[in-house]
Amino acid sequence: MSRSRAMRPLALWSAFLLVHVVVAVAGWLYPSQPMGDVVLVYEPWSAAALSGGPIVGITETWVYPQLALVPMLLAKILSVPLIAVLGVSEAYLIAWAVLVTVLDAVAFAVLIGRSPSQPRRAAAWFWTAALLLLGPIALYRIDAITVPLAVIAGLWLTRRPATAAALLAIGAWIKIWPGALLLAAVVAARSRMRILLTAAAVTAGVVALLFVLGADTEILGFLTQQTGRGLQIEAVAATPFLWLAAVGSARIEYSFEILTFQIDAQGADAVGAALTPLMAVLVAVITVVGAVKAMRGASFPRLFPPLALSLVTALIVMNKVGSPQFQTWLISPVILWLVLDRARAAVPAVLVLALCALTCLVYPLNYDALLRAEMLPVAILTLRNILLVVALVVGIRAVFRVPAHRPSTKRE
Repeated sequence: MSRSRAMRPLALWSAFLLVHVVVAVAGWLYPSQPMGDVVLVYEPWSAAALSGGPIVGITETWVYPQLALVPMLLAKILSVPLIAVLGVSEAYLIAWAVLVTVLDAVAFAVLIGRSPSQPRRAAAWFWTAALLLLGPIALYRIDAITVPLAVIAGLWLTRRPATAAALLAIGAWIKIWPGALLLAAVVAARSRMRILLTAAAVTAGVVALLFVLGADTEILGFLTQQTGRGLQIEAVAATPFLWLAAVGSARIEYSFEILTFQIDAQGADAVGAALTPLMAVLVAVITVVGAVKAMRGASFPRLFPPLALSLVTALIVMNKVGSPQFQTWLISPVILWLVLDRARAAVPAVLVLALCALTCLVYPLNYDALLRAEMLPVAILTLRNILLVVALVVGIRAVFRVPAHRPSTKRE
């Protein structure tokens, strides 16, 4: 092995870990408390659970699937030795950043190995750039826990389908979106039955455990909790209402129940109510198109990446919530696209990098101005939301363009 080739993994690791440090520190420096959810919500939830208080998802309805509490508890345990020196909040923040970095490093090791191919190097640089451009929100949210799980699972789908399916099912019980990758795998992979049965077994195990712990009616609370939400200001469908707010014809209000900013305008509730069924329809249509391609012989490397990206992007575009951390969902499908079919992944990769940069410009850098409905942040958010729609179109178009020909049974 040449010296330059041997240095490639070192350069990748150095950049990846350096970016994690930079992004983690930026969380302490950027405005609008980009670490707020971790210290103001995750830490109290985990502290209550460990001290005999209410347990979210078990004794009371929760906005997240129940396994999301596991990394929160783990970060709390990791923070204990630091509390005497740093205090509760700072210790928990550092423990959370370390936990996410370690999980990312494990997935990064799976991605690049000892001597990464050119597609895997491209995917590694893409991931590094996406983290840097998205900023602290890429680390300081529960979504950050699911990204490395999705990356590892996607890379193992063909070689270790059962393990991959288990990881995706666990990820979906932390934050729902990895279920989109699981659905894409069931459609595109030849080992779909093994994937489906493994995911079903993991889900059955989680549900059984929750019953034993006494969750009962709270098991699907993370779904029912979402039904009462209004239209969040950063959602794609909220864009026209934001412009109305900018000219004084709509208002931005804070929901103390959901802890987020929502649109208060005529028609906003109707739009929000329509989004979930429309999302279900769009996901079903994309899945059917992918299934038809698979039945006609489309290969896994060509079909899975655009199908996964399309399904994940549909969850974002048709969502009544538009949280900035949703952009992390797009990272793993593009990483897998670069690894499996790099020649056709350039446009999606550039789009996602642009989405990460624009999202960081909105939150946290200009979020206060957005809450005042100032023109510049509204325009930046509008561009971000337009690019999300473009990414959805690019993904769906790529699915339609996947070559699908049944293997010939004729002998030459």
